[in-house]
Formats: sequence, C-alpha cells, structure tokens
Amino acid sequence: MGTEPGGADLQTLARVAGRVRANIEQVIEGKPDVVNSAIVVLLAEGHLLIEDVPGVGKTMLSKSLARSIDSTVRRIQFTPDLLPSDVTGVSVFNQNTREFEFRPGGVFANIVVGDEINRASPKTQSALLECMEERQVTVDNTTYQLESPFMVIATQNPIEMEGTYALPEAQRDRFMARVSVGYPVEAAEIAMLDSHTGKNPLDDLEPVTDAAEIRKLIGIVGQVFVSPAVQRYAVAITGATRRTEELTLGASPRATLHLVRAAKAAAALDGRDYVLPDDVLQLARSVLAHRLLPSVEAAMSGRSTMSILDALLSTVPVPDSAAR
Repeated sequence: MGTEPGGADLQTLARVAGRVRANIEQVIEGKPDVVNSAIVVLLAEGHLLIEDVPGVGKTMLSKSLARSIDSTVRRIQFTPDLLPSDVTGVSVFNQNTREFEFRPGGVFANIVVGDEINRASPKTQSALLECMEERQVTVDNTTYQLESPFMVIATQNPIEMEGTYALPEAQRDRFMARVSVGYPVEAAEIAMLDSHTGKNPLDDLEPVTDAAEIRKLIGIVGQVFVSPAVQRYAVAITGATRRTEELTLGASPRATLHLVRAAKAAAALDGRDYVLPDDVLQLARSVLAHRLLPSVEAAMSGRSTMSILDALLSTVPVPDSAAR
C-alpha cells in the first residue's frame, strides 16, 4: 500500500472529473448516474460496456467521454465481416525495404470506441481479449505495448436483437462495469430536441483534460486506502455468487479486483482517501451482474440475474464503516 492521497490531490481529481462530467452532460441529458459510472471506470483503469436498445445515446456517451480528453481516439464499427486483424493490426510486406512492417489496428489509441461489439463474430470479438487485460497486442510473435490510459468503451444491443452474437464469458469478464443508458425522462427528451435538432452537440465539445492528467488521476486513485474489513466484504460478495445454486457461473477473482478498484475511484471522486463498504455495495450491480449466468431452473422460474444478485447482496453482512 502506498501513501494515501492528500487533500490537494483529491481536490485536483474532483475538479478535473467535474469538468469532464459537465462536458459529457452537455450531450447526455438527465443521466448523471450513467455519466458518473463512465468516469469511475476511466479512473479505475477499466473498460465499460454500455448495453441498451438502439437510439438511446450509447455511442453519444462513449464519444462525448472520448472527446472530453485530449488523447488519441479510434472508433471501430463492429460488423459480421470485421476481421481480427482490423482490430489488432497486420504485418504487411514492404516492396521497397523488402521487410514486413506493422500497420496498427483500431485498438492503438488511448480510448477505443467499439460500436455494436456483439454484431461481430466471436473470433473478431476475441481479438480484444489480450489488449483489454494485458494492455498489449501480439501480432506475428511481436508484442506491442498500448499507451496509458487505455480504455475500451463498447456498446452493444440486447442479445435478443436481430444479428447479434452473445459476448463470450471471457470477454464480458474483462469489462469492469456494464451500464444501461435507458430512455430519458420527458423533460430531458424535450431539452434534447432543442439542443440536438439544429446541430450535433458533439461538434462543439472541446477537450477539458488530456491523457497526461488522466494518468496522474489514475495514480491518485491507486493510493486510496482499502481496509482489510472492506477487502473481506468484497470477497464475501463475490464468494456468495459462487456458492448459490441459482447461478451456474459466479463472479471471478478478476471481478473482485474490479469491484475494489472501482470502489477506490468512487471514493476518490467523493473526496475520500479511503473506501467505505457503501462504495462497494453501490457498485456491485454494475460491476458483477454482466458476469453472472443464472441456472436453468432460475431462468425458467423467471428470476433475473439482477434479482438473484440483489438477494445475495442482502445476505452478506456489511462491515462497520468505522472499521478503517
């Protein structure tokens, strides 16, 4: 455990995160929780999966976050004919030098926006596995490191939609959190008609921070203190998902790690240099639900993954917040 961040560090983090939040909210009206989740995942060095029906602003959210940071951004439109080499890159023979040279694919950027990720074949989806976990790409036995920060923001339509492939479990497990944008409330939808019909609000969005500053904020989040009691609480939650008969697939150790890292980012955004059990509890649904698979019996009786998780969360005793 390193030194805990000072008050000045946390003020800097709050100020920069506030600017990013205000910038995104110029485009995404009336969805503060979703915007906050995106910032938490960015500062926790995770990847974000945005799942919802078409037309509710999934790509808008991912693009507005990307444009708020002065860094390299690439967008990959996932389609059934997209090849793994389109994602990772390919070695091409150069006739002049008589040597193979590497041409980077779409993942070589600080922020990669993967649009409709579940429209590509499982083979192409799996091209993201190495880069999301290890921050590197291996092509023809050569490994290329990806720059920090590196974040994949992927959008997907619900799997009942036509022409979609369900993401493999290994792919879902690499996303720190899954959020759903949802339909806007009436007032926000009316406001959107005002701001979006004349021009695209993304066109006016200016960067409010850069990659170097985000790296500093990630370092501040890394220093947030997690007490042994809170660590045991996070492990108890993920352990409960592995023991229940209502789930055929529980949360992985990676899920526990993601849960604690996200809680550290949420605590820092709240101005604290330590994690509370409440930080873990509030993030459990968005961090864990997409990784779990209900049993056949639970699915047939109409039990959703979220309702099973909620029931499990209510059975895990919450440690005393004073136990730091």
